[in-house]
Amino acid sequence: MSLLILGIESSCDETGVALVRSTGDGAVPTLLSHALHSQIDMHQAYGGVVPELASRDHIRRVLPLATQVLADSGHALREVDVVAYTRGPGLAGALLVGAGVACALGAALGKPVLGVHHLEGHLLSPFLSADPPEFPFVALLVSGGHTQLMRVDGVGRYEILGETIDDAAGEAFDKSAKLMGLGYPGGPALSRLAEQGSATAFKLPRPLLHSGDLDFSFAGLKTAVLTQAKKLGDELEARKADLAASTEAAIVEVLVKKTLAALKQTGLKRVVVAGGVGANRLLRAQLNAACAQNKVRVHYPELHLCTDNGAMIAMAAAMRLQAGQQEANTDYAFDVKPRWPLDAITVPGTPTAV
Repeated sequence: MSLLILGIESSCDETGVALVRSTGDGAVPTLLSHALHSQIDMHQAYGGVVPELASRDHIRRVLPLATQVLADSGHALREVDVVAYTRGPGLAGALLVGAGVACALGAALGKPVLGVHHLEGHLLSPFLSADPPEFPFVALLVSGGHTQLMRVDGVGRYEILGETIDDAAGEAFDKSAKLMGLGYPGGPALSRLAEQGSATAFKLPRPLLHSGDLDFSFAGLKTAVLTQAKKLGDELEARKADLAASTEAAIVEVLVKKTLAALKQTGLKRVVVAGGVGANRLLRAQLNAACAQNKVRVHYPELHLCTDNGAMIAMAAAMRLQAGQQEANTDYAFDVKPRWPLDAITVPGTPTAV
């Protein structure tokens, strides 16, 4: 059965809306249109995301974006079959905006709704690309708040192989950038500056690189960057590009080598990279080279879909419905889960089938 699924993402500082068509015949769902508004300019003055401002901006943006998406797709609101939204994890207030709008739309239309796990959206986002992966695969999920390696055997069939025990890779980028005075958002600014520096200028630690497991730790690297910056003192400005390049090289080396270890441990020959850090050029270059050498296929989301977006939420909802992992429901009472481990995905209650 063909379904039109409207997806709403509002977990942090991007408001995203998208429309996806699922044919229900096992084919990968198709993205019809999507629109995204980033709040970066608004939060820059504060050096980070202000939750209350984020929530208020989601309220202003979500319905105009939905109108835009429907107009671009050539479909009317009444044609939507399911309204999906990010249920968690994320900022509580921001999540409530998306959940509230989605459930209100569902109730007004008499159509079912479905809450989606934000990280599952990232995990399945490479299926939106021109070169979608096939199950099973190893997934490297790298974002501002999460760094995880998983074995993925199908939709909803996830085994966590390793994860960060403190700061995520994205946090290491952002916090290191802040220590260098690079502003917000720090990660992309650090990566741009790193292109002008030497990756071997400073010997920075590669935490847990030889731990024998697949866990990550980046808090110690951030401390090492702070120590090095203090040592440089007045020379920091002149050596900032070198420090940025050395920091990026340390993070990327750990991510690449742990991913290769996960591939070896599982025996799989396919890897998916998802999340905002998946847009990093050095990570892509080094992982591509390492995977080519080991005859492993590597898949990424399209660059413009690496950040939070509605397309990944609509896609995850479509794939869950298609795989029979979850059913949309017409109980419009909702809750959100600001903290929600990916391996704890459950289907609440007994929903009404689509």
